[in-house]
This record gives sequence, C-alpha cells and structure tokens, in this order.
Amino acid sequence: MKKYLAEMIGTFVLVLMGCGSAIFAGIGLGTTGFGVTTLGVAFAFGLSVIAMAYTIGNISGCHINPAITLGVWANGRMKGSEAFNYMIFQTIGAIIASAVLYVLVHTGNEAGIEAVFNSTTTTGSNSYMPGNIVPAFIAEMVFTFIFVLVVLGTTDEKQGAGNFAGLAIGLTLVLVHIACIPITGTSVNPARSIGPAIFAAIEGNCIPLTQLWLFIVAPFVGALGSSAVWNMIKGK
Repeated sequence: MKKYLAEMIGTFVLVLMGCGSAIFAGIGLGTTGFGVTTLGVAFAFGLSVIAMAYTIGNISGCHINPAITLGVWANGRMKGSEAFNYMIFQTIGAIIASAVLYVLVHTGNEAGIEAVFNSTTTTGSNSYMPGNIVPAFIAEMVFTFIFVLVVLGTTDEKQGAGNFAGLAIGLTLVLVHIACIPITGTSVNPARSIGPAIFAAIEGNCIPLTQLWLFIVAPFVGALGSSAVWNMIKGK
C-alpha cells in the first residue's frame, strides 16, 4: 500500500504542477504578463518528475504514469496485479489534482477567473484538431516509446544510470513536451489525460473526453514497443 500511495501522491504532484502551469501561466495569458510559453510548461512537467523521482523513487520506483508501469510490467520487472494497482492509484492521483485545479479556477475573484478563461485551457486537458487523428496517434505513440525507453534504460539494474536516472527521465519529458505540445498538448501518460478530461466535461467541453481513448491506447502501444525494443538491445 505504501507503493500505491506513493504513486498516487507522485501523479497528483505531476498533474497539479504540470497542468497547473498550463492553466495559470501557460500560453494565452500574455495580457496578464505571466505567460511562460511552451518551454515553461514543458519544464513544469519535467521538473515535477525529477522532484518526485528523488522523493518517492526508493518507495515505488516513481512511475507516476500507467504507460511506464505497463512498460515495466511487460519488461518482467513487476507482477500484473501490482501493475494494475499502480495504474488505479495513479489515475486517482490525477483526478484529485484535477479537482484541486478545478476549484482554484472556479473559486477565484472575478479578475482571476477572467484571466484563466483567457488562457488556452482551464483544465490542462489533451486534445487534437479534427482531422488530425493520425498525426496525434503517431505523436503520442512515438514520444511515449522514446520516454518509456529512456525509463527502462536508465533504471536497468545492469545498464542503468543509477542516481542520475531521475534527472535523465525528467529532462526527457521536457524534450517530449517541447516537441509534442503543439500537436496534442502532450500526454504520454493516460492518467494525466483522464483527470483533466473529466473536469473538462464537467465544464461542458466534452471533446477531451471523447478523444480520451487515443491518449490511453497510443501511449500503451508505445510503451509495449519500448519494452520489446529494450529487451532486444540491452546488454547481458
């Protein structure tokens, strides 16, 4: 249970900080003077992973992402029942974080609410433009493949990066966001997409919820590919 709670807390922090940066300081808030652009949002996600890696890494491994958990399971590093529970608690953490962001958005003063609604997102949800389903699927699959491959490689018992694994993983997530934000807002993490999509629907925007399947299926396909490739290229 300690592992599951650690995964819930870690995912909570990731979604709160990452999606929070997109909501309150992301692209679209230029008139308020707080816009941090794509690079700032990318670093918010990456730095959250680095912080949590060195906080809960020794407890749960700091997956905080069902795609990573699937890749680790497919690589034979954990049991199926444990992987399933990881995913459940990761999703719970993401939903709680999205609930906190929802409250922050909808309980501020009038000026604060207006500023938030001038931004590009009020939940940090992922979506893609109509007709762009193919590039969106490919992007989420390929970038998840890269991200999970780095995770498997840097945390491998024989070939891993040791204490630098958390730093490598976090910076890789920054790179992934820089490239992928213009396409889908960057998920590469089903839990990170589920929480915001639920609250976007509560606000009356059902598009992220109807498109949610892609942000679950594509990352899972990418993660399974990473596991297969890492098994082929890792040293004995």
